[in-house]
Amino acid sequence: MKKQENITKRVALYARVSTLDKGQDPETQLGQLRDYAQKRNFEIIGEFIDYASGTTLDRAQYKLMMAAAKKRKLDVVLVWRYDRFARSTQALVNAMKEFQSMSIDFISYQENIDTTTPTGELIFHVMASLSQFESSLISQRVKAGMARAKAQGKQISRPKLHITKLNQILELQKTGLSMNQISIRSGVAYGTVYNYLAKNKK
Repeated sequence: MKKQENITKRVALYARVSTLDKGQDPETQLGQLRDYAQKRNFEIIGEFIDYASGTTLDRAQYKLMMAAAKKRKLDVVLVWRYDRFARSTQALVNAMKEFQSMSIDFISYQENIDTTTPTGELIFHVMASLSQFESSLISQRVKAGMARAKAQGKQISRPKLHITKLNQILELQKTGLSMNQISIRSGVAYGTVYNYLAKNKK
């Protein structure tokens, strides 16, 4: 994942200000990020700024930055604070896993999460473990709830995926992506992707 230190790394700065707070100015974030990039001798290849709520999926600049990452146009993603970047810890971990698969480092300025360093990478793995633990707890609660409902005679069934979503999963698989990446890009739970591809293989 690490690149040679004598090569100047290309960094993308990402900032987001909420539409709910009209008084926010992205320069508050970007000024500190530019200074940090200069101190690290990073080459800034772009500044991506979204004016959107943290819960929305429709962030045009975020999508542009991710597209640049997939085209290997950058080596580092630098954000002011991780809640400016991701909607939840799980969303952050998923994005960082995708960056990791592309050998792209991630730095959150305020939290001092920096995967270019051993300490920062350790923090990422701890976050990923906690996120997985949280996911497991939720899964156990759901299963317990389904078992209780079944015992009470209620019909339990999961809604079927639409055919267009199933086709999207198959097309993504053909590109050679991992199941985790397919899950992220399709917006379908990892377990559902795994089960569907396993059945389709048979």
